[in-house]
Amino acid sequence: MKNRFLMLIGIIALIFTTYAEAGGHRGGYHSHSHINGYYRSNGSYVSPHYRSGRDGYHNNNWSVQGNTNPYTGKPGTKNRW
Repeated sequence: MKNRFLMLIGIIALIFTTYAEAGGHRGGYHSHSHINGYYRSNGSYVSPHYRSGRDGYHNNNWSVQGNTNPYTGKPGTKNRW
């Protein structure tokens, strides 16, 4: 009985760990937002696009060198801090 309980606890911990590493929680590596198209105040149009999630870390944004935008395949061009 005790072994089954410990095995169940281990399986539950593994599921939560896998879920968190896959970006299933807020701020995960795969977190992103879809931005609808809009007009800027100067009249220029910005096409709809995806933006990497806001998590307060500059270096993990798609636009930073060493990272690649998964939707466009374009490498980042901004300098790392």
